[in-house]
Amino acid sequence: MPPDHRRAGRPDHPRDPADTEPTRDEVLTAGDYLSAYVLESTLHHLDLIAHLPGAAEPPAEGLARSRDMLEQIAGIAFPASFSDKDVMLVGTGRRSPTDAEKAELGELATKLPLVVG
Repeated sequence: MPPDHRRAGRPDHPRDPADTEPTRDEVLTAGDYLSAYVLESTLHHLDLIAHLPGAAEPPAEGLARSRDMLEQIAGIAFPASFSDKDVMLVGTGRRSPTDAEKAELGELATKLPLVVG
């Protein structure tokens, strides 16, 4: 039986982050499942507003958590001067780094974009 994705956003009852959540071929803890949901939702939000000037940005907390996860998954750290949004856009290939950003990234620039999913 496929997981009920609605539970991630609005669970019927509080979930212990250590509880397990079956999903396709893996079993994740509820905490990991919700973290992946935050990352995916943040990226989709950025995609949806890419060409909508003035549209609301993803929540700052979601961007910060997504940056942490992207860096953790890839085993790298982006320069502190990069905003969380820029890390998500440049890190996943949604936009190319500027020349100045390439210089800051150094060798990491050759490893981009990172593939998550």
